[in-house]
Amino acid sequence: MIDSLDVNFPEGLCIVTGQTGAGKSIILGALSLLTGAKADASMISQGADSCVVEGEFLLEDKTLEPIFEENDVEWDEGRVLVRRVLSRSGRARSFVNDSPVNQAFLTELSTHLIDIHSQNHTAILSDKRFQLSLLDNFAGNSKLLQDCAGAYRSCASIKEELSSLEQKLARMVSERDYIDAQYKQLDAARLREGELAELEHEQKQLANAESIKESLGAVQNLLDPEEGMGVETSLREAERLLERLSPLVPSLEDLAQRMQSARIELTDIAQAVEQENERVSVSGERLEQVEERMSLLYTLLKKFSCEDEAALIALRDEYSSQLFDSESIEERIFDLKKQLTKAEDSYSGICSKLHESRVKAAPKFAERVLSMLRFLELDKSVFEVEVLPATDSASGRDEVKYLFDALGARPSEVAKCASGGERSRIMLCLKALMAEFKGMPTMIFDEIDTGVSGSAADSMGSMICSMGERMQVLAITHLPQVAAKGDSHFVVEKNGVTTIRRVEGEERVMEIARLLSGAKITDEAVANARSLLKSN
Repeated sequence: MIDSLDVNFPEGLCIVTGQTGAGKSIILGALSLLTGAKADASMISQGADSCVVEGEFLLEDKTLEPIFEENDVEWDEGRVLVRRVLSRSGRARSFVNDSPVNQAFLTELSTHLIDIHSQNHTAILSDKRFQLSLLDNFAGNSKLLQDCAGAYRSCASIKEELSSLEQKLARMVSERDYIDAQYKQLDAARLREGELAELEHEQKQLANAESIKESLGAVQNLLDPEEGMGVETSLREAERLLERLSPLVPSLEDLAQRMQSARIELTDIAQAVEQENERVSVSGERLEQVEERMSLLYTLLKKFSCEDEAALIALRDEYSSQLFDSESIEERIFDLKKQLTKAEDSYSGICSKLHESRVKAAPKFAERVLSMLRFLELDKSVFEVEVLPATDSASGRDEVKYLFDALGARPSEVAKCASGGERSRIMLCLKALMAEFKGMPTMIFDEIDTGVSGSAADSMGSMICSMGERMQVLAITHLPQVAAKGDSHFVVEKNGVTTIRRVEGEERVMEIARLLSGAKITDEAVANARSLLKSN
């Protein structure tokens, strides 16, 4: 259990030792939390409500600044303060430079902060992507890989759109004859909004034309009969009589004027009735035409389940659009196929350059790894790198196999034939190479020297120490040969709670002596510890 712990690891190689069960794994777990590892409420001490882990890092890679800006996190000149807060409910919150961040950002950022290599981490030796990335970094293929990923995405995007359009066109082609027939039927109808209402009104008039003309004729006859005095004549005579009497009876003058107005209005009415009578047509042929047109419109409305002519017109226009769309889709498909050919040519060209670079770099890479393995006392070992064809991907058309044999026989895949100690040494060699040609974050080795002892362990210590000259390295170890190599040495202890403190001078001598002899420290172990420290 850790109550509260604050530690500052300096630059270079930092050695961390401690007895089994002292709590080294707790400290490593805390560092893992900063990388976005899954949080668990069991990490919280009994009786506590929360757990807080905070780490401060200094980044020299200014190319990461845009990532901070995209996530609304202050850059602060490369100073990065990461904090994870875990509550008893199991909920974890993440902060970078005091700004809340999501899991995706923290995970991406952590790859530039910490690289934790544990005893089981050698399993990635069977990861094809890891193997390929190592060779690419060694070969300096970063620009080619960026171009390759861009070309691959471009091809994938074009293929996706092309496939979608081809499927859509296939559906349209299968329905084209039907759509074309429907469109032609609606287009031939020469539809017009409001036409049906007009036709229904006209049909009523035509169907009742004789009755209408008979009634209008009767009205005309009443207003102006062929024999006798008509209404207009009678009104004119009444108007004349009233005008004659008005000098004698002044009030009659107004009545005379009203009579005149009535006569004029009635004359207009008679003329209008006459005109309407003339317009009414008694035509069986026209009635037949109107009823045929109405029948057509009713049939179309029923067939296409439309309420009115406007809906029929909209449907006609939709069919027209679909017929036109099929032509435009065919044109787009033609253009996309040309684009795809060009994009695939570009992708193939980049893949060829990547392949050439990888094939050229593979033997040099294998030679470097082999020299390191022999430094780690695998004198008869064989290490080879095969570049093989693979399916298209964002990293090209290659995959690689790392082949190994410790005794110089025909090599086979390293993950299948190497022992635990051999895998640890191979992994250390690969990490050391990565530290040379790639800007690595803080490297943490968690007992990578398991299964290695004697002079081989001393060589591993020397290799880890050389890595510490270029980067910050934390090495958790049980081997005195490795522990004696560090620039600084920290001891994890457990006295009820786990603590960590830096040891120097005589304290460091005694800690290395403990690693050499166990619980009972002998004079010989102390002398050996002094010798180890002096030689380093």
